Amino acid sequence: MPFRGGSDASCMLILRHVHYAHLAGSPSVHLRCASRNRTRDYPMRFILPFVGIGMTCLPSIVVAQGAPPSDAPHGQVALGAGVAPEYDGASDVRLIPFVLADVRWQGISFEFRGLRGRADLASDPRFAIGPVIGARLIRSDADGPVGLLPEIDTAIEAGAFIGYRFGGDRFGQGSLQLDITAVHDVSRTHNGLLATASASYAAVRKPDTFVTVDVQTTWANADYSRTYFGISAADAVRSGLTPYRPGAGMRDVGAGLSAGHYFNRHLGVIARAGATYLIGDVADSPVTDQGGRWQPLGGVTLSYRF
Repeated sequence: MPFRGGSDASCMLILRHVHYAHLAGSPSVHLRCASRNRTRDYPMRFILPFVGIGMTCLPSIVVAQGAPPSDAPHGQVALGAGVAPEYDGASDVRLIPFVLADVRWQGISFEFRGLRGRADLASDPRFAIGPVIGARLIRSDADGPVGLLPEIDTAIEAGAFIGYRFGGDRFGQGSLQLDITAVHDVSRTHNGLLATASASYAAVRKPDTFVTVDVQTTWANADYSRTYFGISAADAVRSGLTPYRPGAGMRDVGAGLSAGHYFNRHLGVIARAGATYLIGDVADSPVTDQGGRWQPLGGVTLSYRF
């Protein structure tokens, strides 16, 4: 990138894919994204490559089109621009590429959200399960005292998700979707474990239009919390911040709104606006005091379905 900071979805890609194609007679496409960071009048930082917008929740969406051959890949990709936090707990925001993709092939749904992706291995139209892998970007060149703390390298996180959809008509309107995702750092950057639970409601779901509202919350263990929000005695002397040793607990709560519309068979727009609010030990960290508890993330994309 150079990679800096990162948000969960920390979009953990906590994603959800429900096969409405089985119900509506057309392929389905599902996108989700995470939200982070409070916006102030600070300069935006630019990055060029994909960022993990988790990515904790751009809920699943569905758009209909003519059914392709059963063995041909089908789905959609969406490209655009958005804003994300400078790093976990920051108040500065930066302009990011907003990149989303869902492709179904050979009975498996592949879902990508920037630096995070997952594969839905279930054939059931309501049940989803499979592996998740992604990256949490580094923290470096931060402003103020946080910039005097040690840099945090890119973390590779892997795990699994499980989800289920309740109710809804043949297009999915009125459905309630529940997801649980757990990921662990396999790169030894923070050695932490994070688990996210999310719920989304399909308020509008038509062949070419959707509106979805969602809520989510994330739990983090002590290893993660101390890496990103802890301050050792030596780091306190270097930065001027108070020593702090957070423990395991709930990391945040959040909500968001996603909407999209296709103008024709192939082209459309998808937009996302959401925010999470840091809670528990991470909210009381001097790192958060230097930044902010509110962590918004949003963007607008041009989408192409095939």
